[in-house]
Amino acid sequence: MKPDVVVDVGNTRIKWGKCSEKGITAVAALQPDDARAWEVKARRWKLPALATWTVAGVPPLRCESFAGWLRQRGDRVLQISSPEQLPLKVLVEEPQKVGIDRLFNAVAAHHRKPWGPAIIIDAGSAVTVDLTDDSGAFRGGAILPGLQMMAQALHEQTALLPLITPRAVTPRPGLSTFSAMEVGVFWAVAGAIHNLMYGYLSETVSGHAYIFLTGGDGRTLRSTFRGSIYWPRMTLEGIRLTAESLP
Repeated sequence: MKPDVVVDVGNTRIKWGKCSEKGITAVAALQPDDARAWEVKARRWKLPALATWTVAGVPPLRCESFAGWLRQRGDRVLQISSPEQLPLKVLVEEPQKVGIDRLFNAVAAHHRKPWGPAIIIDAGSAVTVDLTDDSGAFRGGAILPGLQMMAQALHEQTALLPLITPRAVTPRPGLSTFSAMEVGVFWAVAGAIHNLMYGYLSETVSGHAYIFLTGGDGRTLRSTFRGSIYWPRMTLEGIRLTAESLP
């Protein structure tokens, strides 16, 4: 099935991707409970009558709410909620409990680089660092706090530490409380990812893997992972590819 729009429903926003034969051509990030903004965006994109949408995401109630809004408009809706719907082997203990956005990323990674393993870094509210093998199968990964979550925890769980906006910094001693927090937050995340990547490479046959970087903080982390493929639309592309694999 070829969708006109794919939708990734997240915890803090809903991301839309407008589709064409070449892939995702436009992206919008909208509030998760603002039907008026959704309608405005749908009109601006000049979607066809009875547009076909593919909806996926982690929060089930928000996914169902958004799908209900589409049905009220009269559009066609395909909801993807199970690993069994994806063109992907999921080699973990409980596939149903894996965040489906991680699996869409794996689908996209294997489609773009089908001849080798991949390490996928998705830097959002939480950061996931996942591994796919030479066949494209999902082999699991790690979940850790994201940059802003870590900064928020330092502020809320201490008496005097301020709330900072994390940014990319060199691993040198901070000369103030503020800069020390910047260094600590950034390298707690970036350093953890580097160590995980090193460990994952021992799981591959060749000792090599393609590195993909996506998510809201992907741009902030990008300079630290030289040679990585920065792909902000990765999850949306995974949803599109999955939809097109279904009848």
